[in-house]
This record gives sequence, C-alpha cells and structure tokens, in this order.
Amino acid sequence: MTKKLILCDCLGSQTLDPETLQQATGVSCSKVLTHACGQQVAQTASMIADGDAVIACQQESILFKDLAAETDAPVPDFVDLRDRAGWSGDADRASPKMAALVAEAMLPRPAGKSVDIVSNGACLILGTEEVALGAARDLADILAVTVLVDAPFDTTPGLPFDVVSGSLSRASGSLGAFNLRLDGFQQIIAGGRGDAEWTPARDGALTECDVILDLRGGTPLFSAHEKRDGYLRADPGSQPAVAKAVLEASQLIGTFEKPLYVRLEEPLCAHSRAEQPACSKCLDICPTGAISSAGEHVAIDPMICAGCGACSALCPSGAITYDAPPVATLFARIHTLASTFRTAGGADPRLMVHDDFGAEMISLSARYGRGLPADVIPLSVTALAGFGHAEMLSALASGFASVSILLAPTTERDVIEGEAALAEAIAGRRAITILDVTDPDALSDALYDAATASCVDTPILPLGSRRQVARLAAKALQPEAEVIALPPAAPYGAILVDQDACTLCLSCVSLCPSGALGDNPDKPQLRFQEDACLQCGLCSTICPEDAITLAPQLDLTDAAFTQKVLNEEEPFACVECGTLFGAKSTVERITEKLAGNHAMFGNPEAVRMIQMCENCRIQAQFHSRDNPFASKERPRVRTTDDYLSKRKDH
Repeated sequence: MTKKLILCDCLGSQTLDPETLQQATGVSCSKVLTHACGQQVAQTASMIADGDAVIACQQESILFKDLAAETDAPVPDFVDLRDRAGWSGDADRASPKMAALVAEAMLPRPAGKSVDIVSNGACLILGTEEVALGAARDLADILAVTVLVDAPFDTTPGLPFDVVSGSLSRASGSLGAFNLRLDGFQQIIAGGRGDAEWTPARDGALTECDVILDLRGGTPLFSAHEKRDGYLRADPGSQPAVAKAVLEASQLIGTFEKPLYVRLEEPLCAHSRAEQPACSKCLDICPTGAISSAGEHVAIDPMICAGCGACSALCPSGAITYDAPPVATLFARIHTLASTFRTAGGADPRLMVHDDFGAEMISLSARYGRGLPADVIPLSVTALAGFGHAEMLSALASGFASVSILLAPTTERDVIEGEAALAEAIAGRRAITILDVTDPDALSDALYDAATASCVDTPILPLGSRRQVARLAAKALQPEAEVIALPPAAPYGAILVDQDACTLCLSCVSLCPSGALGDNPDKPQLRFQEDACLQCGLCSTICPEDAITLAPQLDLTDAAFTQKVLNEEEPFACVECGTLFGAKSTVERITEKLAGNHAMFGNPEAVRMIQMCENCRIQAQFHSRDNPFASKERPRVRTTDDYLSKRKDH
C-alpha cells in the first residue's frame, strides 16, 4: 500500500504545496487540514485507520499514536515539516525543502540492535553521613541500598539499609554490572548496647552493585561520567540536584535495552602486529574507556560504550563502523535529501547536521524566531562525532553546497574539527562550518548571514565503504586533481623509502596490516599499493634502518590501485647452482662482516655456504667434515641367529 502524507497548516501558520510534494516524492498527499489535532481530529483518525499514514506534525505525535491504538491501526510515521521548514522567514520558498524532508522520512530504517541489561536494584551510595544517609532513607523501600562512608561514625544497628566504611580504590562496569574494590573496609557489628561497633579494617574487599549514586562531589569515578549508564552524580550541596539523582536511581531496577552502537571487525583492525604498536586512534579518543587493547586488535565493551561515534569516524580501516544505524543508511539519507531538493526545483542546498539538542534549538527558533532558511536542510543524527570526513564529503558530492554541524554541549569537538579539516583538504575548498551556539536566534542569524556557495555540477551516488565514498567524492569535487596533499594523521597516503638505507629486509611487508606493502617472490623488491595504505605507521616503527616515512595524501589516479616498486636490488646468484636468491648487496655485506671474523666462519668452506641458496647450503652442510647432523655408523640389526649363537657360546 502506498503511504499517505497527512498535511495540516497548523491553524494557517504555514503554507503547504501538496502538488509539489507529491510530484517530487511520489507520496500521496491528503487535502490540507487546518486543525488536525483539534477540530478535525476525527478526519485525522479516519486517515490513520486506513493504515500507512505519515503525519506531517511531530508536536502531537502522542495524540496520533493514541488514535492509532484506539482503531487498531498501525502506528503512523512522522515528519516535522512545520518547525523545520514551514515556520521560517523563507516559508514561501520552502516547498523543495519540505519535499526533501518527506522523501527522507519515507526511507526504510533498519531496526537497531540491542542487548538486555538486568538491574536487581543493588545501589551503592557514596557521600558523607548527612547527605548519603538521607538519600538512603528515601531509596530503602525501592532499592537494596548500601551506604559507603569514609570513616566509621557513631550510629546504632538496625537501619533499613547497610552502612559500611572504607575507600573505593577501583570501580569498573556499568548499569547492572559494577565491580568495586574497597580498601580499609569495615562493617557494623550487630548486637550489644550503645553505639555500634565496627569490624577491623581490611584491604582488597571485592563487591558488585547495579547502581552507583555518587554524592561526594569532587572528582567523578569515571571519565565522561555523564555517559556511564547506572552512574548518577549530584552536587551534595544542592538539594534539588540530590533529589533528582535519587529519583533517577529509583527508576533503575528491572530489565533495560542497551543499544549496540558500533560493530567491530577484528581482522581489519590495524592496532598492532607482532607486539608492535600501530593505530590507536580509537583508543586515544574514546571518552568512556570502552575500547581496550586485545593483542593485534582492539576490543570494545558494549556495556560501557555510549555511542558517541568518534571511533568509527577516525578508524582508518573500517574495522569499527557505527551500526545504529549503519553508515549506508546515513549515506542514503544524505543522497535522498539532496536529490529530492533538486527534483522539487531547489538549487544549492545547505546541510545542517544536528542531534537531539539541535532539534530543540530548531524548534525554538521556528516558534519564536526566524527559523531556518529555506535552503538549509536539517539532518538529525544519533552521534555527531560519528559524522566524519567521509560523511561530510558525501554530502558535498551529493549536491550540497556546504555542511554545517551544530554542536551540543557534550559533543566531542576535537574529533569534528579534525574531520572537518580533513574533509576541506580533500574537497579543496572551505565548505564545513562548525556552529557552537546555544541561542536559537544566534543559530538563525548564523545561517541567514552565511555566504552562499555552489554545489557540484555532477552529483554522485554515495555507495560503498567510507573510504570508497571519500575517494569517489574527492574525484567529483576536484575532477582535475591527481594527488591531494592532506594534513598529518590523515588515513590516506603513501610511504617514502630511503633507498640508500633500505636493506630490503622486508620486515615491513610481513607486518603491514592492510597488505599495502608487498614483495616479489622472484626478485628482491619492495612494492606498495597506495589505495590500501592506512597510514598506521607500523612500517616506519618496525623498520630497523629508519628508512620509511609517511606521506599523507590522496592519489586520485588509477595508479593508486596498482603496485609500484619502492626499492629493488640485483639478486645474488648461488655460487653452487646459480639460483637467484636474496639481495646481492646484503649477501656481500654479510660475507664481508663474518668471513674470518666469526668462529663459525673461519674456513673458506663455511664462508662459501653464505653465498649458497637454501638447498645447496643444506647439501653442503650435510656433506661437510664437521656436519653437526652426522653420527656413528648405525649398528647391524640383530637377528634370531645372533641370539642363538650367543646362547650356544655360553
């Protein structure tokens, strides 16, 4: 069944053009209602009951979902045309943008992956006696509460919760699975008269809990603590803050769904090889510490991962990809927005990327200010830091004239700034703007006052991996360019080899995680394929002669896909059979260094073995006078006659 778009001009506050929307998107449009959530709610309910409804209003989504439930109809989809386009200073030119938003809303969205987390309500409260005990009394009827104080104090047994003393020396985990280590641990001894006695202090006490309520103030237990599920923190001097944290803690019992934000393909990871360090970009940027080293690849703890997406934006090999939703879905959304805008008659659109914070800013700007310009198309994403250079380039190459990224207060700004600089270097022009504003009017002013630009003449269809899309976009944005210089630490580039220093030991080939470096089995050669190079730096780290340096660049020619020789030498001919093996200079250097200078190569026969191929060397060693494998002549096999003759002699 074809989806039907239910339109409402919201008491005449916006202008809608059903004909343009239908022609550009192919979606059937209803007649334009005026008060779909009020006087005309019966008509709205009837259209919802028909099924496959898409309602062009986000504000009253709860009401419309209730209407669907009352009529046993499928839950309708929603697209916010009013706040993002209809309430705008350019509302009379907003039809192309509305069409783009409708088409993007119609795209299928893959279901997110998640895992269940069970919290049994074991809550540890940290803080001073006054604040922590007060919070414990409020939670004791709901959660299994334990209060941890710094030192024993005068109290009586029989409290409705546990009280222990000590210092928290280690904490790890997240909601439903915190692991703790306590030093100086003491418990209350029940019984007796007067104030309670405490057990002797001991170190290394281990325990677990589901929720941590930190009311100490000072340094949090975890980095990026606001992203750690199950860890609640409040200023002990603020009663409203403590009350809010107590209320949140009371809700953390039961079964919860934890989204699985990223996907890791271990074989593609270029973290290390043979205990030699290589790429650590994801480790260095992860704000929660969810990523750790696990040998030749990294490991990601999905329970700690907060889904910021920075690791996927920085991963050079594509081993880590954002999966909520997959990057292919994001590329499809970007392409649909740009192509539909053009189909509806728009030109040179601008993309503005935002998260939930930005959505609220847009809504406030639309209701009380000028809203967004008609050529600015908003794109809501789950993780701003995951919108990396590949996504920025795909937007520019799909037909957007520029890309603006509206930061939220908790956004990892360093990641976005680095990715924007890389995207602009590849695009060859200034086209990425980072908006760090918290006032809706300032947001509108920045967008209306921004300089206009033109989009590419021939937009692309962004398909493939992030590296493939970045390369495809670069060729569309700089069609005349052959090699583009990139900033340091870029994930694309070549390597430069000092041929005078390189001995062709090929240690770099054996450890290259992406296969960019290779050898030639027939002759001493070091080969390189630039398209596969991740610029992880492992080759330069492992090179014993320091002969390799990195050259960040993007080669847009077909030469990037072919192997080229970086260094080669004349092979050495075996002095025994003439077979070519090794590098001539290396064999001659070893011969010169060992002949007469080492106890094992004191005679000409031993020195000659250095100049033999593998087969001839084995043969020569076997037949040599001092063959280490030689032994005495094997004894004759004893037979029955031997035993009988021996018995006869006795």
